[in-house]
Amino acid sequence: MRLIGTDEVGFAEYFRGIMNRGGGDEMLRMAVENIVREVALRGDEAVFEYTLRFDGYDLNAASVQLTREEIRAAAALVAPADREVLALAAARVERFHRRQLPTDWMDEEENGVRIGQRFTPLERVGIYVPGGLAAYPSTVIMAAVPARIAGVEEIVAVTPLRRGSLDPLVALAMELGGVNRVFKIGGAQAVAALAYGTESVPRVDKIVGPGNAYVATAKQLVFGRVDIDMIAGPSEVLVICDHTAPVPFVAADLLAQAEHDEMASAVVLTPDGELARRIITELSSQLTGLPREAIARRSLNSYGAAVVTKDLEEAVVLANIFAPEHLELMVANPGEIVPRLRHAGAIFIGPYTPEALGDYMAGPNHILPTGGTARFSSPLGVYDFVKRTSILSFTGPAFRRYGPQTERYASLEGLHAHGRSVAVRMNHRED
Repeated sequence: MRLIGTDEVGFAEYFRGIMNRGGGDEMLRMAVENIVREVALRGDEAVFEYTLRFDGYDLNAASVQLTREEIRAAAALVAPADREVLALAAARVERFHRRQLPTDWMDEEENGVRIGQRFTPLERVGIYVPGGLAAYPSTVIMAAVPARIAGVEEIVAVTPLRRGSLDPLVALAMELGGVNRVFKIGGAQAVAALAYGTESVPRVDKIVGPGNAYVATAKQLVFGRVDIDMIAGPSEVLVICDHTAPVPFVAADLLAQAEHDEMASAVVLTPDGELARRIITELSSQLTGLPREAIARRSLNSYGAAVVTKDLEEAVVLANIFAPEHLELMVANPGEIVPRLRHAGAIFIGPYTPEALGDYMAGPNHILPTGGTARFSSPLGVYDFVKRTSILSFTGPAFRRYGPQTERYASLEGLHAHGRSVAVRMNHRED
């Protein structure tokens, strides 16, 4: 990890390079465009071909969907202690997200005028569950539980099989989350199948959940035909700390992020140069022997930084520019800083609130905006699975109070039929 001060030549360029990592790959985009197009045109046939090519197993219309019995059998393999952990996590996620349920409202703001808003759950949602070498039951819980709370009628999951079978932990998470149907497909072909629908895979209204670059690109390409939660980029953590921060805690949290993948970013901001040097030394110590040491080391070398700022105020300014997915505060007076932090997916306050707690057990959603998109987007939640509908009702007298202004407004925009639709009512006299 590089030690760098904000007053050093080249700092701005280096910091910008970390923020802009994971840029578009034109060759990858072209490959994904082809996959999406083929699935849209050929449906199941294309999905099965790509599954065999990329994931190495044969599927057909009869075998592409896991049966309820297969899911239950896989979930039954989870040890009781592990089952308790997932059940507790799901319960905490449910408790937090139930507070997000919106409420319909209708207001008679004046005589004869009623306006309001109604919230309606989406009918069918698709969850992308990463597969491959690792299992991510937490992703299933974080995506499915808010959808179920929102009232989504059908929750469909797609996931590539691991070693030919559904991971037991993922299967249990699907049961706890309320997933209705599961398909054994992954990659860009699974995203396209959910977006367009095939003979076997139903078309959904929205696709949520993280994935690799192929999945993220596919979600970007199908957006507009369906809704998506976000275009997830490489994961990141930014830690603001001062002399009160326990060095082993800071180093451990940076490594927890760096082990995700080589594009992950772990950055610490502190006005204490000696603290920054001690953190780097501790990182080296904790890194040795880590099962994913090679990945974490490449991540830290490429996109890690211990930044020495002029003061904590400058650290806050840099954090708002970075707009990180995860923002940890280990400072003496976090209450003075939090109100000034405008852009972050989630804020973790104090030395005993590690980002890992948020990933699994705290309750708030861990599907968060990355790559600076926290400037304008939010964590996944119940509100992502409902639509807002405006409701308007005017009586005749109320309409006439606003009719002349409405007709004139329409003429200002040159939309004369709009104005006529008002005039015909203004001129109408009921018997």
